[in-house]
Amino acid sequence: MRKQLIILLFLLGTVISFAQSSRTITIGILADETSEQNAPLLEKLQNEIRAVVGQDASLVFQNPLANDFDLAKAKANYLALESSDVDIILAFGVINNIALYQQKTYTKPVIVFGSVNSDFIKLPEGQKTSEIDNITYIIAPLSYQKDLDAFNSIYEYQKVGILVDDYLPEALPIKDLFDTYFADKESTYELMTLPENGDVSNLLGDVDAVYLAGGFTLSDTALKTLISTINDNQLPSFSANRKQDVEKGILATNQPESNIDQFFRRIALNVESIINGTNPSELPMFLEYKNRLSLNFNTAKEIKFPLRYSMLGTVDIVGGESSFIPENAYSLLDIMNGVIGRNLGLEVERKSVDLSSQDVKTAKSNFLPDVSASATGSYLDPRVAEISGGTNPEFSTSGSLGLQQLIYSEGAAAGITIQENLQKAQQETYNAAELDEVLNGSVAYFNALILKTNAQIQAQNLEVTKKNLEISEQNFQAGASGKSDVLRFRSQMAQNMQTLIEAGNQLNQAYYTINQLMNNAIGMEIDIEDAIISEGIFSNYNYQDFYDILDNPKLRPNLVDFLIEEAKINAPELKNIGYNLEATRRTYRLNTAGRFVPTIALQGQYNLALSQSGAGSVPTPGIPVAPDGTYNLGLNVSLPLFNQNLRNINKQTAKIQEDQLNIQKSSIDLNIETNINALVLDLTNEIANIQISKIAEEAAKESLDLTQIAYSEGAVPLIQLIDAQTNYFQSQLASATANYNYLLASMQLERAIGYFFLLNSEDNNQAFIQRANEFILNRN
Repeated sequence: MRKQLIILLFLLGTVISFAQSSRTITIGILADETSEQNAPLLEKLQNEIRAVVGQDASLVFQNPLANDFDLAKAKANYLALESSDVDIILAFGVINNIALYQQKTYTKPVIVFGSVNSDFIKLPEGQKTSEIDNITYIIAPLSYQKDLDAFNSIYEYQKVGILVDDYLPEALPIKDLFDTYFADKESTYELMTLPENGDVSNLLGDVDAVYLAGGFTLSDTALKTLISTINDNQLPSFSANRKQDVEKGILATNQPESNIDQFFRRIALNVESIINGTNPSELPMFLEYKNRLSLNFNTAKEIKFPLRYSMLGTVDIVGGESSFIPENAYSLLDIMNGVIGRNLGLEVERKSVDLSSQDVKTAKSNFLPDVSASATGSYLDPRVAEISGGTNPEFSTSGSLGLQQLIYSEGAAAGITIQENLQKAQQETYNAAELDEVLNGSVAYFNALILKTNAQIQAQNLEVTKKNLEISEQNFQAGASGKSDVLRFRSQMAQNMQTLIEAGNQLNQAYYTINQLMNNAIGMEIDIEDAIISEGIFSNYNYQDFYDILDNPKLRPNLVDFLIEEAKINAPELKNIGYNLEATRRTYRLNTAGRFVPTIALQGQYNLALSQSGAGSVPTPGIPVAPDGTYNLGLNVSLPLFNQNLRNINKQTAKIQEDQLNIQKSSIDLNIETNINALVLDLTNEIANIQISKIAEEAAKESLDLTQIAYSEGAVPLIQLIDAQTNYFQSQLASATANYNYLLASMQLERAIGYFFLLNSEDNNQAFIQRANEFILNRN
């Protein structure tokens, strides 16, 4: 009983002690303006303060008081809070900062943050606190001048347009600041007031760059309008606000990604210190973090901004949002159609088909009549003409018209059949070449996608190395690790930069290949659209159906048999051999029974005396004279009896050619079966890779995050962090390319069966799927 009483008294004492130590703190907030866009940030700040203060006090946050950029109202708001039951005042915004500066004395603790750019703050050297009772400032390394220096380091602008909020020129001597900055510069500037809707199309004028020095509170719609307008005018842009602006389409910024979190943590720590009795005048003012230059790769492409390899070591390259679609952004179907329509190799093959058609016309022309006309003028010795009796005058002219018509020839008839089959064979040669070039285009497309993904992942890997270098530098400064770790990551960063440069060059080479296949100018700037199974152009082509069947071990063998059967029906190589076989067999028949078929031809000629004069031109009376026009007709029938044994030799040659073609046919049949079986195995491997690589990437990412935290705490060695980074990089690449490898293997399989889904109509594709389903069901 006594023991229970002691425990009860102890618990009661603990509760009373806690109740005495915990008190309610009311926090008032002053803002220049309030909006829906700022509400999440305000909530995040309040949560951070509660988390840091913990159970030391019960916090009550009043609704923010906005001054709407009115200095008198800002002073009134402050006095209202000062006379209320508020314990701590948080103030942010330029107008509030000016009002508080003019106030001079403060009866309640005040924390001022996120307000005036450091360019306007001039403090004695070595001063780190406000040294003013009950007020502290949080001063971040935000500097318009340093931003403009950083902007100029990546783009040497001639005239920069500086966008500021409408209240700023009246509140701060910002024009004097920029006048002083540009006084010794070759470049100039134009100060522009930023409209609320973000439409600056009528402000840009002759500027060649834009510096966004305001607009932190712009709505998402207004910011999107602003970015679109700037990028549509192909102007490089720079933001003074945050890295998120770059992710949304601004070209560059000098702000790190996490500075808002550092702001909130410092505010929360200051609140905690004030609750624990520290005077704000003793709190540190400067918030230190490293500025990091970030650049949006998509925006750079959109505005044709020249990216230099020298930037990679100092600039964070981010993808970010972009509505920009390059003029020559090709899908797989675009490349397929482009190859068919413009490829030079296929154009040569089309000319070969045209030439074979000419050979057919030549063969058929043997059965067309051969008509010829001639005229003759002659002069005869007058002494001979005199005694000719008028039959051979001294001067005479005559004309003749001849006709030769082949009625039937076994050789000519066989020639037509042979040339028609050779023409069809040539067409199948073209069809095979077309399928090959379409596959080459598909391979080039997916290789480019893989290389594009590789370049993106190499860029991400470089960013991971930069982060690891930053962690190693922090550990070195804290004494948790040696300088060798820092040097190791600097070396790795240089290697990553070189690898990224090589990846970019390899991607450009892949684009050159696509341009070559499509007969574009080799240096033409192009891009390629992404390819995902069952999405985009692949959504209507039943790739998922094949994916599901291939993933089923029971259905897969039947599918393989069906694909082999379809391939043999569609294969232009087999059709080519079939037509060549027909031509060869016709040659064989020509030289066996055909040699006993006679050749029949008709001949005719008509002669006409046109004129005669001179000696002997008058007939001797009593002697008959031939009429002016005469004609003759003849029928020729010929049958070669022995032609130097060429008939037998040609027959033997045709037989050998037939045997050769049949062997080739068997070889192609075997190749089709081998290729389809091998490609189906490749597809099943890629199916497994798609699933496994996703799991591996997620695990590698989690491992890297944990290892980075552990390394920053000194819990794991450098080599373990490098291994985690390498593993994540390899897993990323494998996961990203698994989808492309599957689709590439699908294209190779479609070439093997001679049927590309993307190049056929929906009806044809449905018929193909129907045949496959019937075949598989009948086999089960």
